[in-house]
Amino acid sequence: MTATGNILALTGGVGGAKLCFGLAQAIPDPRLKIVVNTADDFVHLGLPISPDIDTLLYTLSGRSNESQGWGRADESWQALAVLEELGAETWFQLGDKDIATHLWRRQALAEGLDLSTLTGKLAGKWGVTAEILPMSNDPVSTVVETVLGPMPFQHYFVKHRCEPPVSGFAFTGIEAARPNPRLLELLDSAPPAAIVICPSNPFVSVDPILSIPGLWQRLRDCAAPVLAVSPIVAGMAIKGPTAKMMSELRMPVTAHAVAAHYQQRYPGLLDYFILDDSDATLVDDIDKLGIHSAVTGTVMTTMADKRRLADTLLELIA
Repeated sequence: MTATGNILALTGGVGGAKLCFGLAQAIPDPRLKIVVNTADDFVHLGLPISPDIDTLLYTLSGRSNESQGWGRADESWQALAVLEELGAETWFQLGDKDIATHLWRRQALAEGLDLSTLTGKLAGKWGVTAEILPMSNDPVSTVVETVLGPMPFQHYFVKHRCEPPVSGFAFTGIEAARPNPRLLELLDSAPPAAIVICPSNPFVSVDPILSIPGLWQRLRDCAAPVLAVSPIVAGMAIKGPTAKMMSELRMPVTAHAVAAHYQQRYPGLLDYFILDDSDATLVDDIDKLGIHSAVTGTVMTTMADKRRLADTLLELIA
């Protein structure tokens, strides 16, 4: 890898965390800065839960449950079993180790730490050298518009298992949300060598970040190239409900449609759009959007896949 300078990644949960893991292996020092979606955050059973932050921290520290795709490895479920006996809502699965994380976060918040500071402390305790930046310290909540009415994202995603057809999304609190101060500091004092939008859900993981007032324009006007990796491969989402959402929103379920979404909503932001080999026929269509395209293997099944994709991106940047 010959690119120098900071690499700024924007990510949601599982899919984006895979690429962030590869980038962390390729850039084994604090030059990797990761902005994480917090619009999925919510309070459950009195505990402040940050699903995307936790997924990223568990993944980068080697604590994630790789086979399950979420939560911690070697988890136990005694607390959840007792909660079920007591009649508590247990539709959101919380293992014992995961609960410990949320208890620690609740105490840190009660002591006056903001989300960015306590996330940095968690990363340090678990040996994560990349700098993890919640997108904002201000509360933002994703609301999914469905045929059953509007519902908080975690109710849609977990409680209802993504089953109700969707018609749109709203981000409560986004108008008053301010970008993470550390992110603005980095953009002012140490502009990144590149900005990478991970293959996360564009509607509920990436859009909340880019919808913070003024942020996408700051990223567009930064001298660094902006690269986005498609979350759609051969008409399917590798993980999560992205393809289902696109179909219900009457969008073609293609990588080109994702690129068009970014270009229409954030004109001029993207410099490169990264396609999987299986979607190489879409190159000309994406180039017509005014975005350069690049083709490589983007499916990350193994650790080697994650590192290979990260190295490919870094070579493109260099």
